[in-house]
Amino acid sequence: MSKLTPLLCFMIVAFGVVLVDGTEPKTDVGFYEIKKGDLSLKLSNWGASIISLHFPDRNGKLTDIALGYDSIKDYMNDTTYFGATVGRVANRIAGAKFTLNGTEYKLKANEKNNILHGGAKGFGDLVWKVKKHKKDGKRPSITFYYRSYDGEEGFPGDLDTTVTFTILDNNQLSVVMKGKALNKATPVNLAQHTYWNLGGHTSGDILSNEIQIFGSQITAVDKDLIPTGKLDSVKGTPYDLLQPTVLKSKFYGLPDGYDVNYALDGGTGKKLKPAATVVEKKSGIKMELLTNAPGLQFYTGSNIKDLKGKGGFTYKVHAGLALETQGFPDAVNHPNFPSQIVPVGKTYKHTMLFKFSNKA
Repeated sequence: MSKLTPLLCFMIVAFGVVLVDGTEPKTDVGFYEIKKGDLSLKLSNWGASIISLHFPDRNGKLTDIALGYDSIKDYMNDTTYFGATVGRVANRIAGAKFTLNGTEYKLKANEKNNILHGGAKGFGDLVWKVKKHKKDGKRPSITFYYRSYDGEEGFPGDLDTTVTFTILDNNQLSVVMKGKALNKATPVNLAQHTYWNLGGHTSGDILSNEIQIFGSQITAVDKDLIPTGKLDSVKGTPYDLLQPTVLKSKFYGLPDGYDVNYALDGGTGKKLKPAATVVEKKSGIKMELLTNAPGLQFYTGSNIKDLKGKGGFTYKVHAGLALETQGFPDAVNHPNFPSQIVPVGKTYKHTMLFKFSNKA
């Protein structure tokens, strides 16, 4: 191992940086911050992840509304995808395989016979490079970059990927994900996997949250959460969240909570459309989410069970909710779903806009 200078030793201690893959460091992994006005965001280049988001409640108390861990080591051992950028293809692909241009691609299954969130070493479990970082000022932002290689987890072609987080005026957070196919057509579907709790990450479950999802249909699934190819209306079901709804009022029909993809109203295209709104009455914090993606996976954390999180707090079932704007799951095997295939030389672009306020 090469010797560390005193300055580098200080940086490692000061910023909690750990060295990856044993004794000879390949890339430094650490925490980064961007902040503007009332909004501050802590991130890591491990998985291009959101670590925390602080925003004041209606009484002016700064509140961390994102679930997470204190150390990079905890993220490396995480199985919940706390805060991560997931891909190359988020969500599930049936049988861990698909056919593209006459070639069958066999992927590395990591959930029974299927692949979830890009495989055992998806984008949320990799080290990204910090391309740009401006901590504060008029447009504080950070851009993470990752070059995915041909054959990684079984996917075809090299892919240049960036994720940019930018704090805008009026307590808005922009997240822009891009993926350019360099030498082969490939599916790309990136998603942001933060678990939100607008009462604060230590406030307990999210069942009293009021939620509205702008999707009149869901992708019907089998027992393994693999789409059948059919779209079902939400009318008359617990999935009908078209009007603001307190979550616990719908759980009567869903003992394990929600884990479903909504087909968002407004279809596909480049323009942003409403995806979801969440309100926590006690804190007064409201979060609005807009996106250009066709789908939204809504998950209420049924697999969160006694996880030790930030500050030693123990997260229990339904401690947070995930709103993952995305392409439809298993779209590579359903021609009737919006395509996720990116041709050579073309760029995939997925945009999210979060709007925060505290007078709800």
